[in-house]
Amino acid sequence: MIKIAITDDHPLLLEGLKNIINAHEDFQVVGMYATAADLFKNIGNDEPFVLLLDINLPDANGIDLVKGLKEAHSELKIIAFSVHNEFAVINSILNEGADAYLQKNASGYEIIAAINDVLVGKRYICEKTQSILNKKTEIGLKQVPKLTRREKEILAFVAKGLTTNQIAESLVISSHTVESHRKNLMEKFQTKSVTAAVKSAIEYGLIREA
Repeated sequence: MIKIAITDDHPLLLEGLKNIINAHEDFQVVGMYATAADLFKNIGNDEPFVLLLDINLPDANGIDLVKGLKEAHSELKIIAFSVHNEFAVINSILNEGADAYLQKNASGYEIIAAINDVLVGKRYICEKTQSILNKKTEIGLKQVPKLTRREKEILAFVAKGLTTNQIAESLVISSHTVESHRKNLMEKFQTKSVTAAVKSAIEYGLIREA
């Protein structure tokens, strides 16, 4: 019996996924987690071989989650399950080690197919996600930018409407340093304003909406 765990913060979706998976005679759902904290607290005890992972959890960024899980549980097969259809997010998740990527409107057939493929060492990409990857042009980000703790703090303050001077005062740094971070953030997100960078950061789940 293959042990499978599911992480999602929507109870109805958790139950639906559980029913789809448990209907397969070789699969058994051994854990269901609503948050990243629940996941890391219990995954060692539940010992699943496959994890269906919602990358939009309220207490963690999906990209960091995949990386952390792979480092802590190298044998774990991770199927990313998401509403994100941006190339940068998909590419980043796969590059961090996810074994499959499914859109949340994937069919029950695709979910089972993904589990079967990762079990034999194959990477599974659902049809909608593969179409997004195939259509990627040279325009736009190829990966979600990796941000420092300070850069996330500054983006969060900008999202709240604080000025450069207010941010500098709050973080006890110079206005010049804040401006340097703002410039770096615009370069990382390939935007012409920090406001646009904030919008992208929220969409990618790097910071929470103010």
